[in-house]
Amino acid sequence: MTLFDSPAFEAHESVQAFYDEKSGLKAIIAVHSTARGPGAGGCRMWNYASAQEALDDALRLSRAMSYKNAVADLELGGGKSVIIGDSRTQKTPELFEAFGRAVEAVGGRYWTAEDVGVSPGDLMHARKTTRYVAGLEGHAAASGDPSPVTAEGVFRGLKLAAGKAYGGRGVDGMTVAIQGVGHVGAYLADKLHAAGARLVIADVNQQALREVSDRTGAKIVSPDEIFDVEAEVFAPCALGGAISTSTLSRLKGKVIAGGANNQLASPEIGQILFEQGVVYAPDYVINGGGIINVAGEIRALKRNEAFDPAWVAGKLDRLIETLEMVLDRSAAEHRPTHAIAAEIARDRIAEGRSRAETRAAA
Repeated sequence: MTLFDSPAFEAHESVQAFYDEKSGLKAIIAVHSTARGPGAGGCRMWNYASAQEALDDALRLSRAMSYKNAVADLELGGGKSVIIGDSRTQKTPELFEAFGRAVEAVGGRYWTAEDVGVSPGDLMHARKTTRYVAGLEGHAAASGDPSPVTAEGVFRGLKLAAGKAYGGRGVDGMTVAIQGVGHVGAYLADKLHAAGARLVIADVNQQALREVSDRTGAKIVSPDEIFDVEAEVFAPCALGGAISTSTLSRLKGKVIAGGANNQLASPEIGQILFEQGVVYAPDYVINGGGIINVAGEIRALKRNEAFDPAWVAGKLDRLIETLEMVLDRSAAEHRPTHAIAAEIARDRIAEGRSRAETRAAA
């Protein structure tokens, strides 16, 4: 199968591979769409089993960022970068300086930020060789760690979805199974605990599990057992593909709402969820808070202004309104939520492309 035949390609504008022999950098930058603005999305460093696996991940994530940024009504397109390597043992300043040169070579069509395996400290080195980096500290436009904003959006979206599924009931007293308690999952656990939810958590990081459990009283189970928990809500907050034909039959609740990207192993799973009466909050809608935060920084950098938290708060409010529209349309139109969210995203991308073409012709 060629790149252009891949189901994940879906009309990407550009896909570029970068190699730097001296630092060992092996990176892919995928830009899905710049119809609404420059592509934006984080950089992930992962020890992929193959270059093909890395490419597929970059393509899926880049496309998801186009949809996420459009649904969040941001003047950004979708892009993503991946670095092939072990983030625990292979990071060096030289590697990220080389990555910065790769970002610079894309010519402003892609802004990067941190993602799995990459920290703001890493991107400080990338910033030495490119200006197209967001999510850093130490300047007036800095947005800070986007994880709390992502978690706030997921928390509000989870409450909204639970209310739709359980007749307006709040999360107080509900059991929520959280798969993954990294930055977003841990913040989400704190918010749910404060709201009175009972928590069951799973992660491969034992220290993170202990810290969250000590704070919230959450019960710890193994990564495989999390799918079998008697919980009203399942919150995927780890890597993608958690909801598959093999795991779906094991879930007990009526709600799936979490912070992970690409939660559905395939689009067909969304249809099955709908047919089974499960309320699914589409991932790139509910977890858009982080990119809104990053967009606030990009906006400030472009305008040479200070970061504006009120602008971010307003965009987050609108995002939750969009999620409610998706859930309500799903019920009224008898269609799965993932299809409605994708339709909204594609329409907004098409509108952005039309506006850009009109400006270019003027």
